Amino acid sequence: MTQPRWAVVVPVKRLAVAKSRLRGALPGVPHEELALALACDTLRAVLACPAVAEALVVTDDARVATAARAGGARVLPDEPDAGLNAAFRHGAASAAGGWVAGITADLPALRPAELAGALLAAQNSRPGVRRFLPDAPGGGTVLLTAGPGVPLDPRFGVGSAVAHAASGALPLEGDWPSLRRDVDTAADLVAAARLGLGPRTAALVAAGRPARAAG
Repeated sequence: MTQPRWAVVVPVKRLAVAKSRLRGALPGVPHEELALALACDTLRAVLACPAVAEALVVTDDARVATAARAGGARVLPDEPDAGLNAAFRHGAASAAGGWVAGITADLPALRPAELAGALLAAQNSRPGVRRFLPDAPGGGTVLLTAGPGVPLDPRFGVGSAVAHAASGALPLEGDWPSLRRDVDTAADLVAAARLGLGPRTAALVAAGRPARAAG
């Protein structure tokens, strides 16, 4: 079966308030630079994925918008301004129909081939059923997919894996470690570095040693 070309929605918060639990993870590196690097490396991998026709970045941050456009993404202002799930819905509504995925903007180790594999698995699943991929710890969600005519219906946030399952979405089964490795804490950043970081995050890690995780 030929894999369709996907529209992928990537919401990014204003850098000043993004990734608050990562603040101080790289001593000497401004927090906004780290948040921007995570988003840029995620977007770089999304755009390099052969299954992706379009990346839609939903943001009200000027620096994120400039970087996203430079990378080849379409930028949408966060008109709902009502949190992550509203931003995902806004981006999905602006896609040109067909297959749509929502992905978090904190996957600096993401490999395009792994994203392609997950999207192919979603395409080949039961028709009309949304699919989601839990993060590495299992409680969160890094990817949500919907086929043509199916609302994305995102439930991102604390406990999102359970919330997505309760909404009727089915988990994706596959070995995609770089896709599942989101970065919320200093320990997550260390784990992502073991997988191999994208160039922008890697440069910042080289400039500042990751803080030791508490405990």
